[in-house]
Amino acid sequence: MAWQLKGTYFESCSCDAVCPCTWSALTAKATLDRCRALLAYHVESGEINDIDVSGLNFALFLDTPPVMSQGDWRVGVYLDGTATDSQAEQLGAVLSGQAGGPPAMLAPLIGEMLGVEKTQITYSEDGRGHHVRIGDDIDVGVEDFVALEGQDPVRLTNVFHPSNTTLTVAPANAAHLSTFGIDWGREGQSGFSAPFSWSG
Repeated sequence: MAWQLKGTYFESCSCDAVCPCTWSALTAKATLDRCRALLAYHVESGEINDIDVSGLNFALFLDTPPVMSQGDWRVGVYLDGTATDSQAEQLGAVLSGQAGGPPAMLAPLIGEMLGVEKTQITYSEDGRGHHVRIGDDIDVGVEDFVALEGQDPVRLTNVFHPSNTTLTVAPANAAHLSTFGIDWGREGQSGFSAPFSWSG
């Protein structure tokens, strides 16, 4: 399977900003007794097995022990409701890690798949703001953090992360989530944004 996806991503998790999991390569303990995260992606251009998936959105929900590197993750997937059956099938293969590339680095950590939901996903960006609405149960917004007016947003570099090795710090300004039966989310929780480029 030959494939490539390029676009933008952002995430928000239940940790206080800045999430310890991210700067420690998943070895530091999360702020709370579980780490719950939503990673939302917008594909600006992409092709999987000659199937064009440009313009589609998807998201990953993670529910993990406080030290993420220990594995036993519970993972759920949200696929864009506008995707055709063939597009959804190809994206599902990539996100499961079966097709290699960055998603495959997470596969050994997953202990339980919570399911795949195909639903309406509205992904938007406006300057430093990033927002996703998934169905009626997920509404998350984050904003890139600028410490000094007129300067670039604060970034973490050289991180171990499937989306990018450089992440912009972007705490949540709104976070209301009901994900696979788990209710969570609060203003100010940790968040990041970045472009992503995957291939396999």
